[in-house]
Amino acid sequence: MNTSSNVSAAPANDPVLARAIQKVKRHVLPLFVIMFIVNYIDRVNIGFVRSHMEHDLGIGAAAYGFGAGLFFIGYALFEVPSNMLLQKVGARIWLTRIMFTWGITATLMAFIQNETHFYILRFLLGVAEAGFFPGVIYYFTRWLPGAERGKAIAIFLSGSALASLISGPLSGLLLQITGMGLHGWQWMYIIEGMASVLLCFFVWFWLDSKPHDAKWLSRQEQDALVNEIDREQRERDAVNTVKPTLGKLLKDRQIMLFCAIYFCIQLTIYAATFWLPSIIKKMGDLSDIQVGFFNSIPWLISIIAMYAFAALASRFKHQQAWIAAALLIAALGMFLSTTGGPIFAFIAICFAAIGFKSASSLFWPIPQGYLDARIAAAVIALINSIGNLGGFVAPTTFGFLEQTTGSIQGGLYGLAGTSIIAAIIVFFAKTKPKPTAVIPAALQPA
Repeated sequence: MNTSSNVSAAPANDPVLARAIQKVKRHVLPLFVIMFIVNYIDRVNIGFVRSHMEHDLGIGAAAYGFGAGLFFIGYALFEVPSNMLLQKVGARIWLTRIMFTWGITATLMAFIQNETHFYILRFLLGVAEAGFFPGVIYYFTRWLPGAERGKAIAIFLSGSALASLISGPLSGLLLQITGMGLHGWQWMYIIEGMASVLLCFFVWFWLDSKPHDAKWLSRQEQDALVNEIDREQRERDAVNTVKPTLGKLLKDRQIMLFCAIYFCIQLTIYAATFWLPSIIKKMGDLSDIQVGFFNSIPWLISIIAMYAFAALASRFKHQQAWIAAALLIAALGMFLSTTGGPIFAFIAICFAAIGFKSASSLFWPIPQGYLDARIAAAVIALINSIGNLGGFVAPTTFGFLEQTTGSIQGGLYGLAGTSIIAAIIVFFAKTKPKPTAVIPAALQPA
């Protein structure tokens, strides 16, 4: 996936730069993948305890859907401010802070007593996590040349798929724990939340904010990285000279298209994430562990599909066409899930997962190639926060439909329709900036 078509390639004959790039990838990518795994588990683990919270706390389908979605309201409101602060205080401090606060909030979910507590903590969890994803994307822009960022992001995004793969069996196993007057679902929240808290201490000692802070790079390697990234930025500066206001940025048709496409993708992802365990439970008399293992199947399939689609898109180009193909697969899978019983619905969602997870990973190189590096972090945060509102709309709508009609079929039809719409509008999204691409002064780092 080429994310830097608008800048010249890095010098191919610079062994110092090549060595520095490999060191950066070995040093930070495994940690970021692990961080994303624990982040995603803390975000979506409520899907495995829905029936337990309903039994113990009386939280019904509508309240569950609304609470699941409230996370994304807090996330959207604080995403851009969080990412701007990251640029000011440095990635090491801010990413550690993000991880610590989300871990504490996720742990406190074990002690909710009613719907109000559930709503408050889900909202606060979104506030705590805001800035993590675009913060990592911004980190890549300061540590890796453009030609390497797409590969790094693809590896980083695999964290969400891996989290979806292991969260089911892990949560099912933790639900078996009892003791000290706590239920299994409470132990699940405590153990998974505290894992994030413990990991943040490692993040503090392992991460560096800037290449020149990295003692594991030689001075030559530090300079080679910084000089190459600065060279790419100077090339962008030569053609990107217009500095409109933040208001004009929000009127940029391309950025609004990016937001709309990502919103449609996230609708389907989070509908499946939060409701798939419930669909699986209808397949038969299954234990929590069995539900967890069944829940892993679509995500395992999606990991294979993500890498296959990425390889095809890299070889045959035409990024928009590959995203559209993936979205149409998602649409067909969601539509087919309405035509049979729970077992057939599960199989259809496995098929849909090939599409919606692949579309998610294929999407990000497009805005990356379009945006100027100086505003990439803030605009990626904007796209991510608006797109993730799909995580509010999907579970809230599904919860309302199930409680009022006893079925989520209408929601599945809606997901199929929005995926088709996104497959059409993706062809209007540009992968390269115009000669006068926007550089809003309000979003430039200090």
